[in-house]
Amino acid sequence: MKTGGQLIVDALEANGTDRIFCVPGESYLAVLDALHDSPIRSIVCRQEGGAAMMADCQGRLTGKPGICFVTRGPGATNASAGIHIAMQDSIPVILFIGQVASHAKEREAFQEVDYKRFFGDIAKWVVEIDDAARIPELVTRAFAVATSGRPGPVVISLPEDMLTSLVEAPAALPHTPVETRPGEAELDALETLLGKAKRPFVILGGTRWNEEAVARMRTIAEAWSLPVGCSFRRQMLFDHLHPNYAGDVGIGINPKLAAQIKMADVVLLIGGRMGEMPSSDYTLLKSPYPDQALVHVHADAGELGRVYRPTLAINASPSAFVEAFAKRKPGSAPVWADETAKAHAAYLDWSTPPETGPGSVQMGPIMNYLEKVLPHDAIFTNGAGNYATWVHRFHRFRRFATQGAPTSGSMGYGTPAAVAAKALHPDRTVIAFAGDGCFLMNGQEFATAVQYDLPIIVIVVNNGIYGTIRMHQERDYPGRVVATDLKNPDFAALARAYGGHGETVEKTADFADAFERARASGKPAIVEIRLDPEAITPTRTMTQIRDKS
Repeated sequence: MKTGGQLIVDALEANGTDRIFCVPGESYLAVLDALHDSPIRSIVCRQEGGAAMMADCQGRLTGKPGICFVTRGPGATNASAGIHIAMQDSIPVILFIGQVASHAKEREAFQEVDYKRFFGDIAKWVVEIDDAARIPELVTRAFAVATSGRPGPVVISLPEDMLTSLVEAPAALPHTPVETRPGEAELDALETLLGKAKRPFVILGGTRWNEEAVARMRTIAEAWSLPVGCSFRRQMLFDHLHPNYAGDVGIGINPKLAAQIKMADVVLLIGGRMGEMPSSDYTLLKSPYPDQALVHVHADAGELGRVYRPTLAINASPSAFVEAFAKRKPGSAPVWADETAKAHAAYLDWSTPPETGPGSVQMGPIMNYLEKVLPHDAIFTNGAGNYATWVHRFHRFRRFATQGAPTSGSMGYGTPAAVAAKALHPDRTVIAFAGDGCFLMNGQEFATAVQYDLPIIVIVVNNGIYGTIRMHQERDYPGRVVATDLKNPDFAALARAYGGHGETVEKTADFADAFERARASGKPAIVEIRLDPEAITPTRTMTQIRDKS
């Protein structure tokens, strides 16, 4: 006989869980008690949104479900920000929520929420476990749902009395991973299309990749001389200094790259959904009928034809597809090889940061410095804001599992994601980029980094405004500034108050020494860059945007 709480932990152990992220609550004390005797590591966080984002980053970097526990009501609603990220980004996450006792349901009891209704549109599956004997079945099913087809978040509601009940139940077994492989007919059709193509282009995106799959994709690109772009915030899928890399298919795309995709006769989209951001509002690939012959490879059949009508639909995971197609070789030398070389040269030019800009701190030289001193396996995390342009455009990703950034455009992601990344890879350098507004949304998770001795480095780009919104404001309503100014704390002093290391950079020349002191400290660190708000983009100042409007 075991309690529901013990059965939950048993099921997690059976499915290979090594850590959870949580904010404790009395609604799931029975689970916390069972974790006391478990090898599973519990990382306690400061806010449920941060905990869910840590679980998302764990799932993002490993392909296995990140696990999060929160309490009912406000705990669950706080966590919903991370669940929305995981859904839009196709990341496997399982969120466990303590729920009111069964006798109190449907009475609007203390902190009661109907989770099926609340999470119904932003989770892949939502279930409430009423009978503890079904825990092994339903938790293992949650792992299968979260990782199969298009991965996504699963939400499991746990009534308090169910967790304390004693039942007999079968031992939990691990879930069975489901792979979707391409057929020979589809591979033949793709080979025929490429054989007739003059201007093909490959876009990599989505999830269900791994290091081996990324290596195989590189082999395919070399064999076929294919130009390769990475979808928005999926840049870790291809080495940016490889001669076949053409650039980031995301926000603020290189105009030369956009033109190349529009003029392509065959587009091979592997793993991605090509949503609003990477498609430049559905203009690179027109919806529902693209101008190009579209070959769409996706692990979920429901995504094939959902937005675009493909010429060839291949229902396969990215890893299975590249494993199969890597065996195919072109019959003759591809005629587009010179264009591939030109595309890479255009990327190198586009990704070289400017050396000058307004104010006493220039981000271009700072990015150049980081490119010189950071190892290729350094992990970059960030949330949303104009500051992220400096990472996406000018950092050259070299390896798989080095990027944690939400395609959903959620602010506040970078710091908690860095905590999760450092817990997962304590031997690797982890850098979180955050704007001042972005950092203060989940910056309290810096305390979690201090508590668990996880020496992340958070680079806070502080320009005293919600920069992206101010930019749009000045573009659409020039001179009519409302609700975008920020009065911020001293971020370096805040880091020291938490028990970490703090640095303030007010001149470009000060950054290198400040960064090295942060690294040498061995502590979680914040390096605050005080950036002139005029430096809103790499190419245009705020005044130029206003004047043009």
